[in-house]
Amino acid sequence: MFNPGRILFVFILLLLSCNRSKEAGYDFPQIAAKDTLRVITLNTSTSYFIYRDQEMGYHYEMIKSFADEHGLELQVVVAQNTSALIRLLLNNSGDVVAYSVPVENALKDSVLYCGLSEISHQVVVQRAERDDTVLQDVTELIGRDIYVLRGSKYEQRMNNLNQELGGGLRLRYADRDTLVEEDLIRMVSGGEIRYTVADEYVARLNHTYFRNIDVGLKVSFDQRTSWAVRKDTPVLADSLTAWFGRVNRAPHYLRLTKRYFEEAKGFHADNQSTFVAMLAPGQISPWDAYFKQYGKQYGVDWRLLASVSYHESTFDPDGQSWAGAGGLMGLMPATAAALGIAGNDLYIPETNIRAGAEYLKMLIDTFSSVGNETEQVKMALASYNGGIGHVADARALAEKYAADKNVWDGNVERFIQLKRLEQYYNDPVCKAGYFRGDETVDYVRDVISRWQAYKSLSSL
Repeated sequence: MFNPGRILFVFILLLLSCNRSKEAGYDFPQIAAKDTLRVITLNTSTSYFIYRDQEMGYHYEMIKSFADEHGLELQVVVAQNTSALIRLLLNNSGDVVAYSVPVENALKDSVLYCGLSEISHQVVVQRAERDDTVLQDVTELIGRDIYVLRGSKYEQRMNNLNQELGGGLRLRYADRDTLVEEDLIRMVSGGEIRYTVADEYVARLNHTYFRNIDVGLKVSFDQRTSWAVRKDTPVLADSLTAWFGRVNRAPHYLRLTKRYFEEAKGFHADNQSTFVAMLAPGQISPWDAYFKQYGKQYGVDWRLLASVSYHESTFDPDGQSWAGAGGLMGLMPATAAALGIAGNDLYIPETNIRAGAEYLKMLIDTFSSVGNETEQVKMALASYNGGIGHVADARALAEKYAADKNVWDGNVERFIQLKRLEQYYNDPVCKAGYFRGDETVDYVRDVISRWQAYKSLSSL
């Protein structure tokens, strides 16, 4: 369809490009003409990942906003590791690196830093429960055990800090090859270790999962990070920088920052709706009639539906998760749309429960080849929480490594946890990439446990 506004936009970019360079190249005008922006990023909890079968990530959603504003489709190119980001950019495998690349003088002859630019540093991650002493100064680290991964930048920084302090830091190593930086943060939260070190933005994101940690003690100098493009795409660089300068205080950007780095994630008992404690004997929720009606219609135990609802929303019909899942059954908007629910209808209790029952039944049926009803339910719950793509990956890994792809406990659950590790999520049998699987493992266990409790509380 003819779009005069878009034609004018491309024409202006072409003029800008001519003014900036005498040689013809592949810059933003050519990108706009092709309608596709190729984005290089990493599979991580802060940049890009798939959750509930939806593409997400702080950097992904930021660059998608830019692309949407300019009518461009995103083509995501996932780098194997951080060192590959710039290499892929320079060999023209993508147009922009949407990831926190350290700003280095050595690269300024080959790349332009632009767009999202931030200042970060390393922090101590420490537990902060009622009886814990929270360290306020780096000198208080003297004589304490600080755990890092051997060979990491955090080890290097702690060794340098030890010299700056004149010695006294006790560096300890978590040497298992199945550990990543975020595992150490989980270990701090669980009381297995007292201190570790992480980049501030990683620590802040993990604080949204583990509310009993403190991430305020800075232990390094500030480091500027930024997105990057090739040196021969100055118009793209200017466009990204101008766009970010305009939107970085806009409500959408502030909401996005809050969503990833401030809002609590996962299930927290302190979010429980106040009316849950005001139920009649034998009553599970205010919505039992709907759970029973649609459980019967779709052939799903109504108490299982109630357990899912409790863990999705604590029976709050207006609830919404950090990822955008809404209503009593915690349905993603795209999932709801596929089930014929649009807009605010997602928050109508009966409508939401009907759709949730239908969706859970579809997932259970998807795993009919598993052969065992209990295992089917566990696979379905894992898919409901994390997305069917990650469960499919975990089953493929289980089969590849001689585990049982039809058994959740100790088999598929193990490989869905291992999908946080590069050697597993980059395995050729995996299609959905990085995944933070511990939350899904907890979800399956907790929903099944509450389901059993509900069976004792209330009959069919």
